[in-house]
Amino acid sequence: MSLFNKMLASIGVGSAKVDTVLSKAVFHAGEVMEGVVKIYGGKTEQKIDALYLAVYTTYIRESDDRKFTDKAMIQKHKVLDGFTLAANEEKEIPFSFVLPFDTPVTKGATRVWIQTMLDIASAVDPTDKDYIQVEPTTLANTVLKEIENLGFRLRKAECEQASRKYRGVYPFMQEFEYVPMTGEFYGKLDEVEVVFLSQTPEKAELLLQIDRKARGFGGFLAEAMDQDETFVPLTVHKHETSEIKSRIYQLLRKYS
Repeated sequence: MSLFNKMLASIGVGSAKVDTVLSKAVFHAGEVMEGVVKIYGGKTEQKIDALYLAVYTTYIRESDDRKFTDKAMIQKHKVLDGFTLAANEEKEIPFSFVLPFDTPVTKGATRVWIQTMLDIASAVDPTDKDYIQVEPTTLANTVLKEIENLGFRLRKAECEQASRKYRGVYPFMQEFEYVPMTGEFYGKLDEVEVVFLSQTPEKAELLLQIDRKARGFGGFLAEAMDQDETFVPLTVHKHETSEIKSRIYQLLRKYS
């Protein structure tokens, strides 16, 4: 390779391109993702240090009473170590990895995408961005469906910055905000927020924020001071899915 071509490659002119093709567009959290990364060589030979796939989402962060949208990496998976890509060469590299159980569900404003990255020293790294639809795990889906069966409707789903108390692996938590539309809790609760703190194949750790409707002057004072909200932890297991509706109902009745 001539010195001029090396300089072109180092600044990204005529360099490699990537395109990731997923086996499908809809995945469940915890499912194995499969696909192929297609790499197209440019006009010059290039040394590729590594090939990565990363799962990203966005979340809302508050600072000085202002809201900002940040992105967070959920997982980074190395597909391939270093290799040399010849000029005009084409490669197809299959991959598979497990989408983390705590991947946000793409409801409401939540977006999730797969970003493909070629790590090339001293160059503009080629990337590819593919949005995917993420459905909840079977256990999480049961929880959300049973809340709807109690007369609630999903009003908002959004990833927000996690407080220090509840911050885990990621800097955010996904909140599902439900409002009662029918049933026993209509007129008693303003809303119920559901947060999945962590999930595994066998269980899910939840946090319910139960917001009571103000009743009388004392109730309005409590609402103004945020004392009408109760935070209730809840753990559900895969083997007890038939009891989830009853357990949620008892908690909502207790704090409504």
